[in-house]
Amino acid sequence: MGSDLFGSLAESTCAALVVSATSYELLTTPNALFFPICITASGAIASWITVLFIHLKECTMKNVQAVLKFQIGMSTVMMSGCIIPAIFLLPASFTFEGGAEKIPITLGRWTAYGCVMFGLWSGMIIGFITEYYTNNAYAPTLWLYEACDKGAAPNIILGLALGYISVVVPIICITATIGFAFATAGMYGIGLSALGMLGSLPVALSVDGFGPISDNAGGVAEMSGLPAEIRDLTDSLDAAGNTTAAVGKGFAIGSACLVGLALFGAFITRIGDTSVDILMPVQFAGLLVGACDPYFFTALTMKAVGDAAYDMMDFIVKDFKAGEEKKREGGVYEPDYDGCIKISTEASLKKMIAPGALVIGAPIIAGFVFGPHATAGVLAGNIVSGIQVAFSQSNSGGAWDNAKKEVEIKKTQFRIKAENEGQDLVKLRLEWARLLAFQFTGEKDANGLDVVNTNTSEFNQQRYDEIKEWMERDTQLREQHIASIVGDTVGDPLKDTSGPAINILIKLSAITSLVFGNYLAHYHIFGNPSKPATELKYLLQRCNNVNDNPNTSTYIMKQCNEFIANGYFGWDNTSFNKIDTKGMSDSSINNVNGP
Repeated sequence: MGSDLFGSLAESTCAALVVSATSYELLTTPNALFFPICITASGAIASWITVLFIHLKECTMKNVQAVLKFQIGMSTVMMSGCIIPAIFLLPASFTFEGGAEKIPITLGRWTAYGCVMFGLWSGMIIGFITEYYTNNAYAPTLWLYEACDKGAAPNIILGLALGYISVVVPIICITATIGFAFATAGMYGIGLSALGMLGSLPVALSVDGFGPISDNAGGVAEMSGLPAEIRDLTDSLDAAGNTTAAVGKGFAIGSACLVGLALFGAFITRIGDTSVDILMPVQFAGLLVGACDPYFFTALTMKAVGDAAYDMMDFIVKDFKAGEEKKREGGVYEPDYDGCIKISTEASLKKMIAPGALVIGAPIIAGFVFGPHATAGVLAGNIVSGIQVAFSQSNSGGAWDNAKKEVEIKKTQFRIKAENEGQDLVKLRLEWARLLAFQFTGEKDANGLDVVNTNTSEFNQQRYDEIKEWMERDTQLREQHIASIVGDTVGDPLKDTSGPAINILIKLSAITSLVFGNYLAHYHIFGNPSKPATELKYLLQRCNNVNDNPNTSTYIMKQCNEFIANGYFGWDNTSFNKIDTKGMSDSSINNVNGP
C-alpha cells in the first residue's frame, strides 16, 4: 500500500507539472512551476509538526484508535496552514488551455489553493468514513459481530451490504472535489486536488504501518504462549491496526481516482479529442468493457489467492505426515517453512500474469481494433466502476477482519475471567463432554426424544449445573469465532489483494494508453477517424478573441492546422475566406480573421 501511495503522489505531481507548462503566465513567472512540489513539501512539514505535538493527546489502550484518528485530523489542519506561503509562488492570475472544449480557463492563486483544500479535506472525510465502517467500536462492525452469532451466512451477507453502503459518502466527496477542481482550474485543478488528498502522506503511511506491526506482535505473543492478558492487549492493538490499514486504503483509492482522471485527460488530449461521447457506439461499447474489467480482474486475483492457498494447505498436510513418519522412526521433525514461502512467492509471480495482461491488454487491444475512442471508453469505465468496487471490497474486508477481532477479544476476556476464578477451560470442556455423554445414555420416552432416566451412576447433576453456564458461553464464542473466520477468510483477498490492486488497474491502464496514444490514433482496424481537437464554432469564437498572449495564439494556430489536416476547411492566405467546408455551413466560417 505504501508503494501505491508513493506512486500516486509521484503521478499526480508529474500531471500537475505537465499541465503547468501549458500556462504562459506560469512559464514566465519565476518559481511558479514549483508549486506542485511545494505542496508535497508542505505536507511533509505539516506531518512533522503533527508528530511533535501528538503528545497533546494522551494515548491509552482504550483510546489508541482515537489518537490515531486525531493524528490524521491534526495533519490536515496543519497542512491547510502550511500550504498558504507556497501559493504566493503563483501569479495573481494565470490562464490554461484547459476546459472540456479547450476554452481558456483563467484562475487566481486562491482558486488553486481551493483545489488543494478540496482534495485535502475530502481525503480526511474519506478516511474517517472508512474508519467508521471498519472500526469495531462503531455500529457497522458490531453488526457483523452480532451476525456471527447466527452463523457464517448472515455474516457474509451483512458484510457485503456494509461494503456497498460505505461507498456512498466517499463517492460524493470525490465527485464534489472533481466538480470544483475541473470547473475552476481544468486538469490542473484535478492534479492539485490529488496532491492535496495525498498531502499528509507521511502521517497516513505511519498510521497505516501501525497495523502490520501490531498484527505481528500479536502473532509472536500467541506463538510464545504468553498469558491471556498480553494477548488481550495485542488484540486491541491489532483491531486498531486493521482500522488504520483500511483508512490508508481509503486514501489510496480516492487519490487513484483523481490521478486516473488526470491521466485520462492527458490521453484525451493526446489523441486530439475533447471528451468521451457515450452516444458514439464505439465509446459506449468501450465504456461497458471498461466497467467490466474491475470485476474480471477481481475474479482473477481472488482465484489466484484461492489456488495458492489450496496448494499451501496440501503441502502442509504432506509435510505433517512426513514429520509424523520421522518421529515414529526416532527422527526429529522440523516444519518446512521454506517450502511454504516458495509456494507463496511463485504464486504471487505466476498467477498475476493473467490479471496483469488484462490491465495492459484491454485498452491497447480496444484501441488497435476499434480506435482511440474505444480506449477512451475503456479508461472511463475503469475509473467509474473500479473506484466503487475498490471501496466496497476494502471496507467489507476490513469490517470482517475487525468483527473476527472483536470475537477474539471476547474469547480472551472469557479466558482471563476463567483463570481469575480458578477454572481450567480445557479440563472443563472434557468434563462437559463426559457429562453430556452420560446424560443421554439413559432411557428415552415413547417417542424416542426426551431422556426420562439418565445413567445416574455416572451423571452428576450438581456438577452439570455448576459448569453449564461456563460451557454454554464457551460454545457460543467458539461458534461465533468459526463464523467470523469464514468472513475474514473471504475478506482477506478483497482488502489485501483485489481492492488495493484495482488502484493499479486504473492508473496503469491510463499510463499504458497514454504511451500508445499516437499509435492508437493512426493505426487501428476499425473505428471512426479522430475528430479535430476543437469544434469549429469554438475555434472561430476563440479566433475572434485572440489577445496578446503568444501561448494562446500559438495554440489556436495549431488547432487551425489540425482542421486543415483533417480536411474540414482551408484558408485563403489573403482574405481568410473558406475554400472547402466538407459539408459545413458557409456562414460558419466566412470572413474570419485568422490568428
